[in-house]
Amino acid sequence: MPNYHTILVGGGINNLVCASLLAKAGKSVLLLERTEFLGGCIRSEELAGCIIDTLSTAYPLFVTSPGYAALKDDLAKEGIEFVSTATPTGTVMSDKSFALITTDKAKNDQAYNQLYEGDGTRYRDQIGFIEQNADLLFSFLGKELMTTSMATYLAKYVWKNKVKNTTEKVGSFVANVRNDFPRYYKGKQLQASLAPWILHTGLAPESPFSSTMAKIIAFTVELVSLPLVKGGSYKIVEAFKNIIEKNGGTIMLNQEVDEILVDPNTVVKGVRTKDETTYEAKNVVASVTPKQLYGNLLKSSSKIPNDVKNDAENYRFGMGNMQIHVVMDEEPKWYDESLSKVTYCHLSDGINDISKACIQAKCQELPEMPTVAIGQPTATDPTRGKDGKHVLWIQLPECPNFPVKDAAGTLSRLCNGEWTDELKEAYADRIIDRISQYISNVKSACIARKVISPKDLSELNINLVGGDPYAGLCEIEQYLVFRPLKSTKNHTTPIKNLYQSGASTHPGPGLGGGSGFLIAQALK
Repeated sequence: MPNYHTILVGGGINNLVCASLLAKAGKSVLLLERTEFLGGCIRSEELAGCIIDTLSTAYPLFVTSPGYAALKDDLAKEGIEFVSTATPTGTVMSDKSFALITTDKAKNDQAYNQLYEGDGTRYRDQIGFIEQNADLLFSFLGKELMTTSMATYLAKYVWKNKVKNTTEKVGSFVANVRNDFPRYYKGKQLQASLAPWILHTGLAPESPFSSTMAKIIAFTVELVSLPLVKGGSYKIVEAFKNIIEKNGGTIMLNQEVDEILVDPNTVVKGVRTKDETTYEAKNVVASVTPKQLYGNLLKSSSKIPNDVKNDAENYRFGMGNMQIHVVMDEEPKWYDESLSKVTYCHLSDGINDISKACIQAKCQELPEMPTVAIGQPTATDPTRGKDGKHVLWIQLPECPNFPVKDAAGTLSRLCNGEWTDELKEAYADRIIDRISQYISNVKSACIARKVISPKDLSELNINLVGGDPYAGLCEIEQYLVFRPLKSTKNHTTPIKNLYQSGASTHPGPGLGGGSGFLIAQALK
C-alpha cells in the first residue's frame, strides 16, 4: 500500500500550486482528481478550430501571487507565457459612452478628468489610498489570519498608527460601493467602469468591503493588466502537471475520493476512493466545499464537533453564472474602434443596474438588464484563433441558480426552477441581441456558439454548487477569518493533518492559488 507525505483531493489551481511546491521540496505527493480533467475552473477546448477557455480566462491574481513568484521559473521552463494588452478593461453604457482602465496611469487620470472635472484626480487619490495601505490590505488577503504572527503584526500596526487612525481606516476599508463611489466619482462613466468588477469577487454594490475590492482590482489591472495564458489556459494546467511529475509526484484522474480516513486519535490516515482503493498519507489536503468535506468525505467520523457540523451545514452559496462562447469568422466590429482591443469590456449602466440585477438573480429571476462581461481573448492572444477567426468569451455574473421567473417577462414560460437547454439558449439569444447594439456583426459573423448555464457549471465542477463560480457566498459573514467556517481556524480542520483548500477557503476565489500556497508553507 503506497504511503505519501501528502494526498491532495481535487485538481484545481490551489492543489496544483500546493502539490508543485511540495514535490519541489522533495515530498512525496499524490493528487487525485475525480474527473478526466485536471485544473478545476481552468479548462480549454476547441470550438470551430479555435481555442476557447471554457471557464476562467484571465489571471491577474495569480501573476501577482506568492505562488507564481515561487513557481515562475518552473512554469517558464514549461513554456508558459502570459500575454496582455494596454487596455485591460472598460465599461460601455447604454448611451454608448464609456470609460477604459488602461495600464497608463497618467492617461487614465487625464481621461477621467475629461469625462467629469476632477474625477481623474479623485480616482488617483483613491488608488493612492490602496497603495499606501497595500501592506495591510494584502496581508489580510494573502496570509493566514488566525496566527500569532498576524496578531503581532496588527498590534504593532495599531501602536504605530494609533487607535483613532486605525479605526478610521477600517471604516474606509469596509465601505460599500453604493455609499462610497458617489462620494468620490461624480461622472457616470467612471462609476460604471469600476462597479462591475465587484461581481467578479462575488460581491454586490451593497456588500461591505466592496468599494475596497473594486479599488484593489483597479490597482491590480493598472499594474499587470489582465494576463491570459498564451495559447489557452489549459497550457498552465499541463505545466503544473509536468512540474509535479518531474519532481516525483503522482497524479491520477477519474479517481473520486469516497472517504477521508481518520484514526481513533482523530488523525488523518489517508483516503479511500470509489473503487475501494485505499491510499495512506501523513497529510491530506481537500479542495472541496465545507458541505462536501464534512457532510460527505468525513461522513463516518464521529470526531467532528457539533459547531463545525452546524456551520458546514449552513454554508451558503452565491448567485449563478453563465458563459457564452462565440466564434466569429471575422473581427468583431465595435461601434468604436478603441474598444476592439479591450480584454474585458462590461456592458452596464452602473451601480443601480448592478444592484437591481443582483436582487433579481437572488430572487431566482432572470435579470431584466444583467451585467455583461465581454472577453476578447483573440484580441489579446491571436494564437487562439485560426484562419481569421475571433473568439468572444462572454460572462453573465448575475444569474439565478434555479430560475422561476423572467424579470423582463418574455421567458417566464421557460422558467420552471431549472436551467433547461431551451431556456439557456433563449436567454443567450437575448444577450447576443443586446451585444449586437455595440458589435454590429456579432450575429452575422457567428459560426459557432457554446452556452454554459449555472446548471452546466455545477455539473462540470462539484464545488460550483448551483452554478456559483466562487464555491460559496463571499459576503463578510463568510469571508476573511470566517472563511471557510467561523468554527475552524485558517485551513486546518478538527482532524489533525487534514487541511481544506480551494475557493471555499481564505483568501477566497480568484484563481490566485493562495490557499494552496499557504498550506504548502505549513507542510514543507
